[in-house]
Amino acid sequence: MAKEHQYQANIIWTGNKGSGTMDYRSYDRSYVISVEHKSDIQGSSDSAFLGDKTKHNPEDLLVSSLSSCHMLWYLHLCSQNGIVVLDYKDTAIGKMTEEANGSGRFTEVLLQPVVTIADAAHTEKANALHEQANKMCFIANSCNFPVKHQPSCIVERD
Repeated sequence: MAKEHQYQANIIWTGNKGSGTMDYRSYDRSYVISVEHKSDIQGSSDSAFLGDKTKHNPEDLLVSSLSSCHMLWYLHLCSQNGIVVLDYKDTAIGKMTEEANGSGRFTEVLLQPVVTIADAAHTEKANALHEQANKMCFIANSCNFPVKHQPSCIVERD
């Protein structure tokens, strides 16, 4: 029997400049994401949509969620397979297409993890575990677009 987990976030719009949404330019796109017992996240829309470029936007957060979920599964799988990971960095790139009517959708996300491991004998397996991590990732399994990977593996020399 499958387990069900529930997550709750409170989103509060903070962008009313006094006249609400009287017109497209009369309001700020700022909001706060609050999750109980965690630090708030200041958000806005992308600057291309009149947002504050200094704040996180939903698109950034989607790409970050995919990258971090993949990383957490990957680290778990490496620990199960006796692969000692010493460092993990990813540059994740999401591609979104905006339609003429203003709607849009992500068409792909590319993860580019650079993983440092302790033993060169595990390089092939370390690279292969990215595919399994993708299959396990809750966020990737929820997307209707491909999540691709271009991993590289570095061996730390003593």
